[in-house]
Amino acid sequence: MANTSSSSSSGIGFTSLLAIVFIALKLTGVINWSWWWVLAPLWINFIVVLFILTFISLIVIGKGK
Repeated sequence: MANTSSSSSSGIGFTSLLAIVFIALKLTGVINWSWWWVLAPLWINFIVVLFILTFISLIVIGKGK
């Protein structure tokens, strides 16, 4: 019988936790920020990943020439 060991990390990331905290503060009236800034940890994270993928793809395309 094979000994299978699977390890998975299921947890909330820093940016998700920060977004939840900002949303809670916004809904309770502690902060009076725009929803754009309250949700910024989510969309800024997306933009950083998109930038990195674009940069890597440009390097790969450049090396192909």
